[in-house]
Amino acid sequence: MNLSVYIINDIKPLELEDKISDIQLLFNQLTYSHIPIRNKDGIYLGCMSETDAHCYNGSKEILEYRHAIEGFFVRQNTVWLDVLEAFAQNSTNIMPVLNEKNNYLGYYELNDIISLFNETPFFAEAGSILIVEKGLIDYSFSELSQIVESNDGKILGAFISKIEKDVVQITLKIGNTGLNDIMQTFRRYSYNVISGHEEDSYLENLKDRSDYLNKYLNM
Repeated sequence: MNLSVYIINDIKPLELEDKISDIQLLFNQLTYSHIPIRNKDGIYLGCMSETDAHCYNGSKEILEYRHAIEGFFVRQNTVWLDVLEAFAQNSTNIMPVLNEKNNYLGYYELNDIISLFNETPFFAEAGSILIVEKGLIDYSFSELSQIVESNDGKILGAFISKIEKDVVQITLKIGNTGLNDIMQTFRRYSYNVISGHEEDSYLENLKDRSDYLNKYLNM
């Protein structure tokens, strides 16, 4: 996937000799969380956040607050999933892009990268979402695939959505079949089924039997 078509160049990076008031004015005009900063030789140094900029004296130069510049960026050839991770790790909605020679090329906007994620089969293809969990050392993706495919399902996507106290939670997008048989198979393999976005007849049957038992005991 070629991300270069998403590089934007409508913001010129500020320089260390510019005033803090210049970056404050930019933030007032834009909706970005950060603004790129470079030195007088055009070398990219990092970004300053809106939160920091509005705390500083507008009459002073950016140079005096160089310690607040955050040095995050991605390369021109960074894959989109790593770009998305960089956005998340730095709590930003703008991501500077550098080439192999560290020249500033422009930036990615968060919404553009998220739109690429929405176009993947995980979101674009019809299917059902299933969330399961198991001990961190007990699960395997080969076992997940075997369980789904043995029930004539197809995995459209899978990722680890949570790890807590040696328990891993996996979110799967499954196509071509209903979930009931798959969920019951996961339970036989000692997986805890957290959520299945389709009717779970196993739980419904348990609930019906419980309701019947309660009525019987209350007679």
